[in-house]
Amino acid sequence: MKLIWKILSNAISFVLFAIMVCLAFVVISAKASGGEPTVMGYQFKTVLSGSMEPTFLTGSIIAIEPTKDGSKYKKGDIITFKEKDNKLITHRIIGVKNANGQVSYETKGDNNNGPDLQPVLAENVVGKYADITVPYVGYLLNYANSKAGAALLLIIPGVLLLGYSVVNIFGAIRSVDSEKKNKSSDVEHSV
Repeated sequence: MKLIWKILSNAISFVLFAIMVCLAFVVISAKASGGEPTVMGYQFKTVLSGSMEPTFLTGSIIAIEPTKDGSKYKKGDIITFKEKDNKLITHRIIGVKNANGQVSYETKGDNNNGPDLQPVLAENVVGKYADITVPYVGYLLNYANSKAGAALLLIIPGVLLLGYSVVNIFGAIRSVDSEKKNKSSDVEHSV
């Protein structure tokens, strides 16, 4: 029974520590990158509207592969591009135009009735959708970007880990005390 408890205790400690490290990574990388963390060369963007449903749902996280050459994409690709005021949009390419060496794209959200009003210039393309979507995690990432969210996501796992450690310490003290009492009563009975 003690062995099972020890294994279970170690597993719980490991899980709490892993959660704390993962949440710290999300919070720190989100803050360092201005809200969009980069992992293994992919940038992760939060889907804020339903314009691309059902391809990806509002609140999802999508991975994009950043580009240095925005003129290499073709019809059907899903790209992320800068619009006015550096607002990022992710839509599907429905047409490619090449006028005098200047590439531009006609884009449309899968859930929109018509194409976007303005063509997208190749130099405004940030990257291409990398076929990686994690539903609903965008809500957590947006919350992590707030001051309250960052503090909460770092503090709660730490407090849980600390509280669990305190419980383990008191359990170990009780175990040592009971062993001492058993030894002292064994000594009294043997005399």
